[in-house]
Amino acid sequence: MSQRLDYYSASPGAMKAMIGLEALSSRLSIEPGLLHLIKIRASQLNGCAFCTDMHSVDARRLGESERRLFAVAVWRDSGFFTPRERAALAWTEAVTLLAESQVPDEVFAQARAVFSEEELVDLTLAISTINSWNRLAVSFRQSPGS
Repeated sequence: MSQRLDYYSASPGAMKAMIGLEALSSRLSIEPGLLHLIKIRASQLNGCAFCTDMHSVDARRLGESERRLFAVAVWRDSGFFTPRERAALAWTEAVTLLAESQVPDEVFAQARAVFSEEELVDLTLAISTINSWNRLAVSFRQSPGS
């Protein structure tokens, strides 16, 4: 599979805005390790090999274990994640699969129980941002390591 186009050079202004949004979401109230977990899960759901790979590597650099990284795709069936992480992963799935899920009340209640209002908005912004990156990378066939 070859890359269809280089979206950075094709639309530098748009990419500058995306980079700014990414930088902002990384400076908000959600801890970096958790940000990588939600980025990995959203990227898995969206079939984005590039972002799944990149955020797995970044998470390892922050000290995340391989065992937990391998379990992100099956987080519900593993005991490796804290209640806060589980709520964030459930929220990530619901927000990423918006058309299917409509973000159920029970998922909101689970997230609201462990995240402040500010954190929940920040988490949602981070999920929205990775979903945008996934759409760019998948649409234009950016592959891991490129």
